[in-house]
Amino acid sequence: MKPKRARLTAQDITGAWAIIPTPAKETSDWREDGSVDLDETARAVDALIAAGIDGILSLGTFGEGAALSWDEKRAFMATVVETVRGRVPFFGGTTSLGTRETVRQTQAARDLGVDGTMLGLPMWCKLDVAGALQFYRDVGEACPDTAICVYANVEAFKFDFPRAFWAQVAEIPQVVASKYLTIAQLFTDLRLTKGRIRFLTTDGDHYAAARIDPENCKAFWSSGAACGPAVATRLRDEVARAKQTGDWRAAQALADSVKISLAPLFPKGDYAEFAKYNVGLEKARIDAAGWMKAGPCRRPYHLVPEDYLKGARESGRLWAELDKQCRASDARPASNNR
Repeated sequence: MKPKRARLTAQDITGAWAIIPTPAKETSDWREDGSVDLDETARAVDALIAAGIDGILSLGTFGEGAALSWDEKRAFMATVVETVRGRVPFFGGTTSLGTRETVRQTQAARDLGVDGTMLGLPMWCKLDVAGALQFYRDVGEACPDTAICVYANVEAFKFDFPRAFWAQVAEIPQVVASKYLTIAQLFTDLRLTKGRIRFLTTDGDHYAAARIDPENCKAFWSSGAACGPAVATRLRDEVARAKQTGDWRAAQALADSVKISLAPLFPKGDYAEFAKYNVGLEKARIDAAGWMKAGPCRRPYHLVPEDYLKGARESGRLWAELDKQCRASDARPASNNR
């Protein structure tokens, strides 16, 4: 059992957070357990930290938390914990179809040494606000020393995460962050939660979020970090610099480039359509970028229209090129990089 650390707070969640796939072995038989490429997991996690990533999220949608056995999830989380060695916060993922199983997995993950869990709602039946709140209360009470990042994926969990939810879930002390998908209601949700929850917006929205509320929008999540982390760390630094100087031009230019690279990932520009094939599209994007080996999709999420995959691969190539540019810029002498 790993020594336990103090529970994280919203103030501990800052900077660029990578969300990573659970790498699959190329040669694994889909019928067998043990599909996780633990060597690639350790390599990628160590490289992310060396590149300056501030935290790691895992076992969400394209992390294939729904398609892994518990033994695979446990082996993956143990490998990440052993690799991280406390250098950055690490949130595993313990979403399941019921509260009891979620509590069991969350307690076991904490015993492994994770700092928190990226936790979505049980997705068999659609919950109302009261049911969603009770779920997070129950998990928080059963796992009092584990930080919770609310996985606010509207499509996956059939829940709109309305204002009434945020106003009340912020009262649960274990809930310290949210993997947040849209900034449409960000300003209102920030006010409702009164600084008790750190909303991690997407890398594509980080610039806009920071302009909305520079003081509270201090963190974002990036699946692109698994395509090459230099873009995410540069975006973090450019936004932080802009907050200090008031000159947002470089941050905006990079944010625009990020959005351009993301555009082909979404079939017909439709997020709902993307969500149907999220796992396959993100893994194709990551493999095309070439920085990390995501490996084949686990069934039943392995069938994706080929024209959609072409867009995902193009998105990966565009991100890889942007990552190369960021690394080249970082390598220039300071006198030439003003």
